[in-house]
Amino acid sequence: MITDPFLDYFALGILFFVVVVLFYGIIAIHDIPHVIAKSRNHPHQDAIHAAGWVSLFTLHALWPFLWIWAMAYRPDRGWGVSHKEPASAEPTTESPELESLRARLAALEARLATGHAEPAPPTAPTEAKLAPEPTDPKMTTKPTEPKLVPEPAEAKLPGPSKAKAVTGPTKAKITAGDR
Repeated sequence: MITDPFLDYFALGILFFVVVVLFYGIIAIHDIPHVIAKSRNHPHQDAIHAAGWVSLFTLHALWPFLWIWAMAYRPDRGWGVSHKEPASAEPTTESPELESLRARLAALEARLATGHAEPAPPTAPTEAKLAPEPTDPKMTTKPTEPKLVPEPAEAKLPGPSKAKAVTGPTKAKITAGDR
């Protein structure tokens, strides 16, 4: 068997070259989301870069998520996916519907300011009720605040009625002296 030392060193050189290329190739591949984030001026580019290094130790399990995270932001439209301009707070054209709504709102505010608005019906039976306002024809001043009339005490008691409370089961406490 003839062995040539040149072939041994050539094979060792190729093996070393392959290991180095794979090592740097994996590092270059893991860094792609950071390069994308940097080119897009992503606000989280440092976090994407750090997560890329963590992804190296998790066998690139995080890498697809980093890619999506880096691609989700664009400087021209931010995090959105549409090309529409952001809507302004005030509409640019005055529509007739908007004008009618503004007129209705002004009328309601005027009615509330003068005190001619009807009170809303109570929402629960235990809510305090409004006392009727006196109907004095001499009263020409601004109406006063409505007075609250308290509900009867029986209506506010929670739990079972009195009849059930008397006839229901009771537990007597036994003290040490009763034994």
